[in-house]
Amino acid sequence: MDLRAKYDQAIQTAKRIGFQGGAIQEGDKLHVKGTVKSEEEKNEIWLALKTVPDWRTDINADIQVVAPPPAKTYTVKAGDTLSKIAKDTLGNANAYMKIFEANTDQLSDPDKIKPGQVLKLPA
Repeated sequence: MDLRAKYDQAIQTAKRIGFQGGAIQEGDKLHVKGTVKSEEEKNEIWLALKTVPDWRTDINADIQVVAPPPAKTYTVKAGDTLSKIAKDTLGNANAYMKIFEANTDQLSDPDKIKPGQVLKLPA
């Protein structure tokens, strides 16, 4: 029996949400192993697997949630500008708007930053 075909809906769901891993059939078991970015994504895959009544006997799954690395930050010093920070941290002074866009929760103008502000740096 082709379990990959039987669980194609779940496999397509996993692909759609960015599951990093695979589904390999060994004998009468489909081994699903990989990572996702959130518990919600993990649960979505499990719900898709469980739509097939035989899932308990067919599936061996190891789906792990891998948190993204923590965001990098920069503490503004006297004399800093977003362009200078962009050049020093991102390697390109023209990327200052990326820093601004990542910090619109605390910045309303890219020309108005203050010493002591902790800015998130884009990936």
